[in-house]
Amino acid sequence: MTFSFTGFTARGGLTDHHVDGWGVAFYEDVACRLFIDEKPACQSPMADFLKRYPFKSRNVIAHIRKATQGAARLENCHPFMRELRGQQWVFAHNGDLKGLPLPDCGPYAPLGTTDSELAFCVIMNSLYTSVDSQAQEPDDLFNVIEQLTRTLNRYGIFNFLLSNGDVQFAYCSSRLSYVLRDWPFTSAHLIDADWTVDFGALATPADRTAVIATTPLTDEKWVSCQPGDLLMFCDGQLRRQAHVPVPLEVLAMSKYAPSEASGLASTSSR
Repeated sequence: MTFSFTGFTARGGLTDHHVDGWGVAFYEDVACRLFIDEKPACQSPMADFLKRYPFKSRNVIAHIRKATQGAARLENCHPFMRELRGQQWVFAHNGDLKGLPLPDCGPYAPLGTTDSELAFCVIMNSLYTSVDSQAQEPDDLFNVIEQLTRTLNRYGIFNFLLSNGDVQFAYCSSRLSYVLRDWPFTSAHLIDADWTVDFGALATPADRTAVIATTPLTDEKWVSCQPGDLLMFCDGQLRRQAHVPVPLEVLAMSKYAPSEASGLASTSSR
């Protein structure tokens, strides 16, 4: 993860303008570590520490922020995390949602003032009422997330990443890409930093990894998602996909938006 994280954090003020905070969440067994900082990622001592910390995780979500709603404060930094029936759920959003109503029922409420955390609480309250067991199957979760995406994407640009540590969901409202790595592995060079890694020298034939980001992080051949693509990754593989159309007015909004509001990156590995 340190390889992707190094290139990604450079976009937090060095190679791009996402300077209003950053965060990363990574799962270790059933627990999830969350680090957030309101400082630009390229200037954050915490980010510098994590680039040198040899942590390993099968599911990671990272975020760099360019504020649209909510000040550059710690409580407004993504990813956001909530617990649901013994699982830590993590969410990060790239975009701008207007007129999103407050959750009308359920135990989850936002701490900060972002549209992103509000959307996450809407999702979590819906999962709270519709998911009745910790052992809920990924396909059942996907069906719930698909319906929620159809409800929320009409409020604006809604690129997001969502994980419970077992599976990762990703939705492309305007921009999103992914790359799948498996045997035989090749080398990759970061776009935002001078670092090349030969994955073939580090991995085994049993390993595989999916990396999802707003825009490609390396010189590998990435797959560009189409607006409306909803994806589910598990164990480094794309397990399921659906198309949730982006409303025409939102497509027009994203076409003429001067820049993305934030940057997303995640990995799902086996």
